[in-house]
Amino acid sequence: MPYRAKKNYKRFEKPKVTNLEVTEPDELINFLMKKFPDRSHNKVKSWLRNKTVELNGAVVTLYNQKLIAGDKILIHWKRIASGRDLKGITIVYEDSDIIVINKPAGMLSVATAKSNETAYSILSQHIKEQNPNNRIFIVHRLDRETSGLMMFAKSEEIQALLQDDWKTNIYDRRYIAVTAGDKPIGDGVYESYLAQNKAYVVYSTKDRENGQLAVTHYKTLKTKGRYSLMEINLETGRKNQIRVHMSDLGQPIIGDKKYGSKENLFNRIGLHAWILGFTHPRTHEKMHFESNIPNEFLKVFE
Repeated sequence: MPYRAKKNYKRFEKPKVTNLEVTEPDELINFLMKKFPDRSHNKVKSWLRNKTVELNGAVVTLYNQKLIAGDKILIHWKRIASGRDLKGITIVYEDSDIIVINKPAGMLSVATAKSNETAYSILSQHIKEQNPNNRIFIVHRLDRETSGLMMFAKSEEIQALLQDDWKTNIYDRRYIAVTAGDKPIGDGVYESYLAQNKAYVVYSTKDRENGQLAVTHYKTLKTKGRYSLMEINLETGRKNQIRVHMSDLGQPIIGDKKYGSKENLFNRIGLHAWILGFTHPRTHEKMHFESNIPNEFLKVFE
């Protein structure tokens, strides 16, 4: 029987990633439709919803994201894991105007005389890798020991748009706290005027001239013994507002020795920036982000 050579069939594999470069200003959806004219508009939008598109190294979901010449776009033909980790920081969302991150406990938002590695410095390095001229700008801060969601602007214009109309732009800003006290406090609203002494300790005062009005909405989600899991919604965003108000209510936050806590279950303050909802300053789209509640918080109530 004559020998027949086996045909060496190579299995065709679809590329895992497609690399594209922008050559002129455009909107993302228009750019993608031009590059993939055989795909429907809804199909291309689904790539964005499913977080398979990266712009300059960051996942992008806005279909009307503005593009400029030189932008690099990657399309992953399998869904990519959401969030990029940078020394403990997770980038939750990034576009040409803003960055939303999940900051770990123990990291400063911005530098002090004693520390240079901060959320600000790490993100500055991240965006300068995309373009050496890129900069970021502080919009709001989280205390060192508070984990969770915070946002930075990529230009002074966007920083001003967010800060100048903060109450209107930020429509949902909720925290989770683990507190301890003699009895649960239920749900309610607490307000006071906050001032700061020479030792940088913030305190409540009735003096309207020397204090700033602070309003905190709180809700008890769970209780176990002396401990409460609290949902806290800020109407105002004063320095140490939640920490002072919980202490005033007889429910200081676990680990917050500065404001009356005598317990330390987590080797950190039991406070987490849980939800951040805002109107995008350029596109006016409603943006809503929710982070995971730290497991050590939830274990207290098992």
